[in-house]
Amino acid sequence: MNRRWYFVVMVAVAIAISYFDRQTLPVAIAAIQRNIPLSNQQFSYLQTAFLLAYAAMYVLGGRLLDAFGTRKGFLFIMLWWSLACALHGLASGFMLLLIARFLLGGGEGGAFPAATRVVAEWIEPGERSTAMGFINAGTAIGSVLAPPLIGFVLLRSGWRAVFLVAGIFGLAWVLWWAVSYRSNAMTLSSNTVDARVIGSNLGWQRVVSMRRVQTFVFAKFMSDSAWYFLLFWLPKYLYDVRGFDVKQVSYYAWIPYAASGIGSFIGGWLSSRLIQNGRSIDFSRKLVLGMCAVGMPVVMFVSVAPVQVALLLFSIAFFCQQAWSGLIMTLPADIFPLTVVGTVAGLIGFGGAIGGAIFGLIAGYMLGHGFTYATLFLLVGTFHLIGFLAILLFAGRIQPLSAIDLQHIESAA
Repeated sequence: MNRRWYFVVMVAVAIAISYFDRQTLPVAIAAIQRNIPLSNQQFSYLQTAFLLAYAAMYVLGGRLLDAFGTRKGFLFIMLWWSLACALHGLASGFMLLLIARFLLGGGEGGAFPAATRVVAEWIEPGERSTAMGFINAGTAIGSVLAPPLIGFVLLRSGWRAVFLVAGIFGLAWVLWWAVSYRSNAMTLSSNTVDARVIGSNLGWQRVVSMRRVQTFVFAKFMSDSAWYFLLFWLPKYLYDVRGFDVKQVSYYAWIPYAASGIGSFIGGWLSSRLIQNGRSIDFSRKLVLGMCAVGMPVVMFVSVAPVQVALLLFSIAFFCQQAWSGLIMTLPADIFPLTVVGTVAGLIGFGGAIGGAIFGLIAGYMLGHGFTYATLFLLVGTFHLIGFLAILLFAGRIQPLSAIDLQHIESAA
């Protein structure tokens, strides 16, 4: 395998493990509740703890990666979250679960900034969205494997063993990464030496103040409010509303996640294909993002559909969401020099995690105060459209920043 694509595969595996790890709690929740009673509100607190730490580490992890490099930064991040995942298995009450969930989010928050840096280091512009789509498909692999594998372990060894097994997967990857990964001294994605030097001088506050960065953060805030609700609450919805048991969730809950993996790859491939056929980066990214946003409202009809159709609608929404997500996380590498790619990717991910945390709390509150899942599905069906409209109106043209552009940004500080 070509070396640069070998590293892309490594990162995709890491992302798969991260999504497997974060699905352990939602899939095992019915078994956990036999030992640790949890209300809908407490369940939402667990997801909020994860997402708040996840959001903070997106920002801090992005800066850490820009400061210490991809290899050391990703190794530390993966080691942290693998140990945090295993810690869940020691919980004897709600508070210990909350702490473990918070630590897991803190580790996993650095994953996508690291992934974006790997793509920026090794992949040419015309193939970046394909690479990021492939990496983002790891979210689906982890999520597809989670229900059957977790169900298998649950039925044989109990819920505590689920978290131990997940932690072991992560520690094995840490060893693989330490032995295999090397940074690219001839980085392809940096515009010029001047751009890299000027970019390294841009302070965090200056990056935050850029309108296009704020727009991408807002778009991710909206889209991930929908995504994390669907990701964390789908198994619980199947348990509570559709009457599924652990075996049924193991058999069927993987289907939407499989669709999300296909969407990740196809969305990235289509955008890259448009670039290779002579279309601009701006057109190629925005066209596919718009197509994804238009597909998301199908989730509004889940509550009135038979269960088989509901799973199909979930699958369409997951397909569109993950195609969207891969492209959004490609934008920092499209626009910024490598010296600030991690920072920008971290800020974008921070917006998404905060959106997921806030809407998770809203969802838990609404479900505990007489609202139904139908209302929530109606809301989340609009979020991507709002985010895409913001990109069209405020993001400007998607193209690499030159040294002159960066000088103007720096001088305006």
